[in-house]
Amino acid sequence: MTIESRINAINYSFNGTMGIYANDFHGNVIAMNEEALFETASCIKVPILATLLKEVKQKNLSLEEKMTYHQDNFIDGSGILRALTPGLSLSILDFATLMIIVSDNIATNEMIDLLGVDRVNETCEELGMHATKLHNKIDFSKNSQLGTTTPKDYAVIFERAYKGTLWSEDMSKLFIEILKKQHYNTMLTKALTPYYFDAEDTGDEEMLSIASKSGSMDACRNDGGIFFTPYGGYVLTILTKGFSDKLFYPEHETYKYGPQVSKLILEHYLSKEGRF
Repeated sequence: MTIESRINAINYSFNGTMGIYANDFHGNVIAMNEEALFETASCIKVPILATLLKEVKQKNLSLEEKMTYHQDNFIDGSGILRALTPGLSLSILDFATLMIIVSDNIATNEMIDLLGVDRVNETCEELGMHATKLHNKIDFSKNSQLGTTTPKDYAVIFERAYKGTLWSEDMSKLFIEILKKQHYNTMLTKALTPYYFDAEDTGDEEMLSIASKSGSMDACRNDGGIFFTPYGGYVLTILTKGFSDKLFYPEHETYKYGPQVSKLILEHYLSKEGRF
């Protein structure tokens, strides 16, 4: 059985459509519906971060500069700024970190104000992510979409960061450092053995780490990132759409089938000692 047929067996009972793209950096790719369009939800925050890092690299912005949380950017949903007082001042780096690691929607809107929708989309084009678009700021009362991408497109920034070519080696390292602090590993790591990620309690060296960003809206449940293993690293993106259950809860079918696919790919990679 090929890895693709095994993935199809996992997804046989999935009510929606799943798109997958994985790259082992040895010329081997696992791809299914890799060029189909999906809603990004909070995954669009990765291109926003990449745009910020480009501006920093070009010395148009400094990560130490201060930004302010404005009342007109208040929005419900993920994050912690909605529980804090407007007028709060933090560094650009702090806002960017909140946007990624707790998927803060207010921090995201502040970052979009700082960078501009057009500049984010120009970055996507520059990186070759021609199908990826940020449509607007986050406003659930006005907009049904936030962004669109494909599994293959979403992998591009992770691939560049892993190779140290996301603007520069330093910017790539910073990108990975921020995404490794992710609080919402909703899909990629859910079915994996916890021991792999726990060095503090086991006393053994940590076997795996991941730099990732997930995203969820009514129309999608997504995840993607870089896996770091003793055999090297690989990139995996899993995007979903077309399911009928719009509710948000840990037992949602996407969080059943997506994690099983991620586990299968990891075990396949480890069994082949760093290749697909």
